[in-house]
Formats: sequence, C-alpha cells, structure tokens
Amino acid sequence: MTGTIIENLSGRKLAVLVTVLLLCQLTCFLIGGLVAPTPANAQNILGTVCKDTSTMKNDTTKWFYNRGKGACKTVDLGYVFSHFSEADVVFAFQMPVPRESEILDFSRWQQNLIGVLQVDIKYHSQMEVKPRSVVTIDARLAYKNKGDPDDGWKLYTQSIEKRHLDCDIDIKTEEYLYNCSAIPLFELGSLHHDFYLLNIRLPVDTPDMNAHIGHVQDMWITVINQNGGFTKVWLSLKTVFFPCIIAILVWFWRRIHMLQRKPVLLEKMLLSLGIALCFLNMPIEYLTLHFDLPFMLLLGDVRQGVFYAMLFSFWLVFAGEHMLIQDTSAQSSLKQYWRHLSAVAMGCISLFIFDMCERGVQLRNPFYSIWVTDIGTNLALTFIILAGISTGVYFLFLCYMVWQVFTNISQKRESLPTMCSVRRLHYEGIIYRFQFLMLATLLCAALTVIGFILGQVAEGQWKWDENIELEYTSAFFTGVYGMWNIYIFALLVLYAPSHKRWPVNENTSDTQNLSEEIEFNRLPNDAGSEISSLTSFIRKTTVD
Repeated sequence: MTGTIIENLSGRKLAVLVTVLLLCQLTCFLIGGLVAPTPANAQNILGTVCKDTSTMKNDTTKWFYNRGKGACKTVDLGYVFSHFSEADVVFAFQMPVPRESEILDFSRWQQNLIGVLQVDIKYHSQMEVKPRSVVTIDARLAYKNKGDPDDGWKLYTQSIEKRHLDCDIDIKTEEYLYNCSAIPLFELGSLHHDFYLLNIRLPVDTPDMNAHIGHVQDMWITVINQNGGFTKVWLSLKTVFFPCIIAILVWFWRRIHMLQRKPVLLEKMLLSLGIALCFLNMPIEYLTLHFDLPFMLLLGDVRQGVFYAMLFSFWLVFAGEHMLIQDTSAQSSLKQYWRHLSAVAMGCISLFIFDMCERGVQLRNPFYSIWVTDIGTNLALTFIILAGISTGVYFLFLCYMVWQVFTNISQKRESLPTMCSVRRLHYEGIIYRFQFLMLATLLCAALTVIGFILGQVAEGQWKWDENIELEYTSAFFTGVYGMWNIYIFALLVLYAPSHKRWPVNENTSDTQNLSEEIEFNRLPNDAGSEISSLTSFIRKTTVD
C-alpha cells in the first residue's frame, strides 16, 4: 500500500499547496470585506392612514395606497378619529419607499422580505392599554410589476392574525406614546415582484375585539431584505466553488477505486462530506431570477442543516479514528460511533422540526409566526438557546477528542528513538503534518460554531422582545463559507491515496537524500487495511 498524499507529498509541494489555499482563504475574507455590501438591508416605513369610504369593507379588489393615480384620502387620527368608525381606517404601506424623489423597486436578487410591525399608541387615561393585550389584525398583501397601472394591484395573500401587544409607559401623561414591542408580521420566501402593498385594518367585529389596545395613532413597518449586491457576490462564490468541489470529488473517488481494497470509513465519510458540500454549493438561487419559488428559504435551511450534520459527524469520526474509541480488532464502521452520531442527528432533527413549524407553514400563510403565542415564543427561544449550548458543548467535546488524539500520539512517540532511522523519519514527518491538520480542524470548528450561534441570534433578533445589536458582517459570511470549501478541498486532496512507490534503501550512505526521499513514503511492510501510516502507528502494540 502506498498511503495518502499527506504522507508522500514532498515538503516543497505541500508548502506550495498550503500557501495557495491560505491565499484563497484570505481572498474570500477580502471579497466579503471590500467587495460585498452588508448582507441585509432594512428600511422603516410609516403607514399612511387612509379612509375607507366604500360600503363593502371586505372587498379584496379595492386597495389603498398613497402614491400614484387613485391614491387614497388620508386622515389624521389625532384629530378626526371621532368622526368615523374604526372600520373606516386602513393603514397602507407601499414598498419600497422612494429615495430622493426617485421611484425604487425591489429586485429578485434581494431574495426574501421580512416585515416587522411597530405600533404608536397615545396614552389616554380613559383608554389605557392593558398588559398582554391581544390585537387582531386584518392584513392583506398585494403586488404589481413595472408597466402595471398605478391601481393595478393584485392580491398576493391575506389573513386575519392575532398578536400580543406588550406596551409600557414611564410617565402616564396625556398624549405621550407607549413603548410597545415589535410585532413579527410576515415573511416572504421569495421577492419575485417589483412592488408590494400592505393594507392593515383593526377590525371590531365583536365587542371585545381590539377593545383594549388604546388609541392607535400610527403604525410603522420595518422591512428587511437580503442585499442584492451581497446575493451576487454570494452566488459568484457558489458558482466558483461548486464545479471545483465536484471535480475534486470525482478525482478522489477515482483514486479510491484504483486501489485493491474497499474504501475505509474515513474515505466514505470524506466522500459524504464532499457530497453534502456540493448540495450546499449548488447555485439553485439563480432559478429565483426567473421563477417565483417561495420555498427557497426552507430549502436553504435544509441544505445548511444537511451540511452541518455531515460536517459535525465527520469531525467526530475523524478524531475518533485516531484516538481509537472503537474496537481495534474490528474494521471501523459507523456502528462504533452511534452514541456520538445519534446526538448530532437528534440536534439536527429537532432544528428541522422547528424550521418546518414556522417556515413550512409560511409557505401557505406568510403572516404565520411561531413567535406570536407565549408557548410558541418559549418553544422557539428554548430551541435557539439549546442549539447554542449544544454546539458549544460539541466544540468542547471535539477539543477533548483532539486532546486525546495528541495524548495517544505523544505516548506512541516515545517509542520513536528505538526505531531505525528510516522509520523514525517516516513517522515524525507524518505526526507534524497531522498535528497541523488537527489544529486547522479545531479552528474551522470554532468558526463554524460561532457562525451557527450568530446565525440563530441574527435570525431571531427581530422576533423577540430584546434590543440586540448584532452586526453580522459580509466578511464573516464569505470567510466562513470559503473556509468550508477550502478545508474540505484540502482534506480530499491530502487524504486521497498516493500512487508513489519509491524503493526504500536503509543502507544508503547519503543520509540527507535518504530523508528527503523516504520521509513521507509508505514503508514496505505497513499494513494495507489502514488509510494512513499514522493510524497504523497508533494501533501498533510493539515497536521495532
């Protein structure tokens, strides 16, 4: 057996490979920091208070908007509220808002749209807001595209939703505003149309409906969408990495099949990890530029979850194969790792169920949110907190496994002085390279765990009642994404079988040339059942 490339590659070639990969990693960070804009864009829109003068209030073909021909008649709730009923009031939000008198439109590169509602409520001694009041919202969302007439709005979706209103006030003085929490309103998985219009009513169909929410003066909506410039950079990286990983996977598996043995567990895990990365890299977001695909957010979460599950599982097996947590008399298999992998599987399945409970339902009703009830909010926060704790514990356990690996290698390393010079040079070179690779693995794991936790917090910061300032920069996004591809690319290259078969002559008089030639080459009597000389070395119970 000839071993792996990490054992047989000369020091010069390995240095060139590592340098190129590090330059690629630096490029990914610089692209995010210097080229890509911020990942998300948010804008606050003040609702226009329109008066509905029609007799049929539930006419879905009638829309209220504040710009263009046929704009609605606006009113001021602070002065003329008593002259008409609550059913006559419609809050209109036309998106996006103009900038410097220039009409803007959404781009399909912006991918998705999230709406968060903020209510301005005036304090009146006779209309105080009760704690945990329930506000009933009749929300209707419409769209139109460039070239459509000003009144050419078409119904996108509608729903009657109930939300909890948490408000407090420091000084109970007339005309002062309550401090109310933000209300998650809608989430669109695709941004296929150019313009959107949101109409909101506060119905009073029953005596108790919206009876304890005080005097609503204004409504604001914060709309958050992915930045189109960032999407272009992100898809460009995917377009570059996808064929590269496909090509290296094909090359890796061809070299495996050229051997006279079956693939070992680590090689199978590497192949599975490469396939999961290809699934993540696949730039299917290009389809959203031509088709309305509201399931893309959910599909993106599934792809990310599959990759996380495979990456975390691979690291456990990768470290475990060198700390010998399984029976050394039997060939390695996933059965020996069932305790470790079952914990990863349970975590990923739990996150998938949580995601389906929200984004799965949002495919049918974009106004649905798991955060609107106390049980849903507590459940969502529990999932996010447990996910963060679990990933932190996972990283600590992985550090423990790597420490065990280093301890095992150090114990075996004590036998190196008793070996012949050829074998000692052989194992010393492999140990140095493997230790560097394990440290790189820990760095990759640390950044992955940090990115996962920040991603969970960033996704939920608009949905819970906390003021969290979180800047999730583009450089971190592109840097971590590039790191995954470069790390897995390096593993596929370095752990591919080597085809070098250089003879070893221990009696040569040129010691320098001997060490240069044989330091990283498989010794002729090494076992053929292991992926590398290092695993053979660790498993040995006797020395020369």
